[in-house]
Amino acid sequence: MKGVVDIPSYVLMQPTTLCNLDCAYCYLPHRTIERRMPVAVAEATARTVNAWAAQVDRFSVVWHGGEPLAAGREYLSALMAPFAKGIEHHVQTNATLIDDQWCEFFLAHEMEIGISVDGPAELTAQRRDRRGAPAYERIMRGVDALRRHGIRFAVICVVSDPRPELGRRLYEYFCELGCYWLGINIEEREGVNGRDNSRDPEAVRGFWAELTAAWRENPCMELREIEWSLYYLAAALRGEEDTVLPRRRDPVPTIAHDGRVVLFSPELAGFDSAPRYGDFALGNVLTTPLDEIVARAESPTGWLAEYFAGVEKCRATCPYFGFCGGAHASNRYFEFGRFDVTQTQHCLNTKIHLLEGVLDHARASGVRR
Repeated sequence: MKGVVDIPSYVLMQPTTLCNLDCAYCYLPHRTIERRMPVAVAEATARTVNAWAAQVDRFSVVWHGGEPLAAGREYLSALMAPFAKGIEHHVQTNATLIDDQWCEFFLAHEMEIGISVDGPAELTAQRRDRRGAPAYERIMRGVDALRRHGIRFAVICVVSDPRPELGRRLYEYFCELGCYWLGINIEEREGVNGRDNSRDPEAVRGFWAELTAAWRENPCMELREIEWSLYYLAAALRGEEDTVLPRRRDPVPTIAHDGRVVLFSPELAGFDSAPRYGDFALGNVLTTPLDEIVARAESPTGWLAEYFAGVEKCRATCPYFGFCGGAHASNRYFEFGRFDVTQTQHCLNTKIHLLEGVLDHARASGVRR
């Protein structure tokens, strides 16, 4: 497996485990507990990240929860301070805590903002607080604050019930909301969310086809899944589909609040003891430099070796491998309890039926080569 891992393009950092919401589909195991990342963890991470960033044109640190803003402005600023100037800082937030002071913080630190909202109020109803109260109005207050300050924002939208008519409705909503980028996550069986994620194939294909149609009629934003699909299909028409995926894998280092590092699958971070696999961490930045932890993926053992074996099975058996690069590690584990399986329900919902839906749209609209 030598030479399979590249220098990362970004790292994910968990400034706190706490989240002020209790979304019905959340996968995080400790979101009711406040465990803040010590500044020493950020300092240890930055020693490697600053060296990496000096070797590439662009490097990002993504602050991801829990709810990162629950750490507070002063504390988050202290965590950001060790990172070199020029490194981009991103935050993924539920937006309920955003106010004018947070917007001033974002501008002062030149942060990129991603918010989480699932569409109109009735579609965002699964985002609620611990009393069961809906979060939508508070999310919209946060969005209004971003608009007042002229701060652009991206959106992650979770879809629990994909169906054709929903594709256009969501797209029109997000065009009106004013985000510059949209990513769609069909609900996953993952972490502490054990809800069934099997979906009707025709409904999922229809959802993606209608979303594609709406985007083509009015490309008001970047649309992650559709644009990646079209990029891949264009390469396939040229006979170059085997060049789409990088030959080396971005390890996506995720640094949990206590310094433990998980590679390739952020959703595995924060689990203290999983049957057969322990806590999934390959090391801790407080005791081992981050670059040394990432280098361990070159000679994988344990769950990581099993995952790489599963990826090779995907490569050998799945006609969609060139599009997705193999089922995600966390989906393998949380759907099957192991990593050397191949097709997951997540594959079907967000890779296979996605590509099929885009092609269905192309056929229906008479698109020709």
